[in-house]
Amino acid sequence: MKGFSGFPSSKVRSTPVPNPFFSELLPQIDHLGELKVTLYCFYRLALKEGNIRYMRGSELEADETLLAGLAAHKHEAPAALAEALERATARGTLLHVQVESAAGADDLYFVNTPKGRAAVEGITRGEWRPGADDESPLEVVVDRPNVFTLYEQNIGPLTPMIADELRDAEATYPAEWIEDAVREAVENNARSLRYIIRVLENWQTQGRADRGKSRGNTEKDRRKYLDYLD
Repeated sequence: MKGFSGFPSSKVRSTPVPNPFFSELLPQIDHLGELKVTLYCFYRLALKEGNIRYMRGSELEADETLLAGLAAHKHEAPAALAEALERATARGTLLHVQVESAAGADDLYFVNTPKGRAAVEGITRGEWRPGADDESPLEVVVDRPNVFTLYEQNIGPLTPMIADELRDAEATYPAEWIEDAVREAVENNARSLRYIIRVLENWQTQGRADRGKSRGNTEKDRRKYLDYLD
């Protein structure tokens, strides 16, 4: 293991990291690559200027220091980076937007802060665009977490049977519904696939309008769904 000689005695620039990272997010991260990429994005975005700050996928892929820290062998680094970014996006730490233009596809990553969310909403509505000189038409695709990653990181281990049920759910319900159903399960401390499926079925039959009410009375809804599963 290579040693660290310590931080220099001269004044150095510091990287701001929100306190909830340490109190809420850090205890949840169980993948070293995801942790490295998350901290790296805080670092790189702090060096940028302007109100709208984001990382391009090409910037991440070109940083040899980052890649060297993600994999022991150079040829393994791109896959390790892709997995780390997918995990951070699935967890909700990063927001991923893919922009299609005449110049080709471009992946943009934002930290999930109020400014980051506003930037994603702005580019989706056409209020701003990456590359001010490029006036060619844009097609914006906001990335959704992979359903398997979403389940593993919030509910539990993935088995072949669970994977089949998740594929069926993905084919039946919108991605946003699945994300919200997983969130509902976590908030109600009812982390099971059966609970998630029941929530989705309930929204499908009764409509999403009831969801706002249920979130205001989560204990009542938790008991209702758990009684149904018994």
